[in-house]
Amino acid sequence: MSDQAGPIQEMLAANVKRGRTLQGLSISELSRRSGIGKATLSQLESGNCNPTIETIFSLSRALEIPVSELLDTRPPGDLTVVRAADVEPLVGEGVDLRSLRHIRSAHTDLDVYDQQFRAGHRQLSQGHTGTEHTVVQSGRLEVTVDGYEVELGPGDYVGFDASLPHSYLAPDGPVRSVLLLLQDRAGRQPRSAPHSAAL
Repeated sequence: MSDQAGPIQEMLAANVKRGRTLQGLSISELSRRSGIGKATLSQLESGNCNPTIETIFSLSRALEIPVSELLDTRPPGDLTVVRAADVEPLVGEGVDLRSLRHIRSAHTDLDVYDQQFRAGHRQLSQGHTGTEHTVVQSGRLEVTVDGYEVELGPGDYVGFDASLPHSYLAPDGPVRSVLLLLQDRAGRQPRSAPHSAAL
């Protein structure tokens, strides 16, 4: 726990409380839906808890809103430059995730992330809203989606329904990749690549 809230803690505190209030949920009910303890949620809403990737995706799933609505969104412009060193990473069991850009269209939200996987640590997700598209830039990455496993190398792509249980593992060494997370604003899953092609 940090003595002073950082940018991610402050953004998450405000956005979780806003999302919970708009849906008329008590902290107890959000705790039940997300599997996160009430004390932890209270600390999150006061900006006194360091969120993990797992926590943020659990909140996204429980509140049924994109991850980007829990984190800072940058205003659109003609030119956007994001320096990796300037973005505070979300730290998970096996990955550091940096949010680079949120793009909103009439029907779809698109979030762009830089992912850096640590060797030998599996990053698990029970599922969340949206469709994931991942392109490996360097290293070897094992991806398991609903029990089906594929191995990706540099330049390889995988796409899948993110509501399915999934995990990532860098078995040999660090892996860097780009994650595109699509969320249909009407509540439907955007179409990804055909399952046979993606996996």
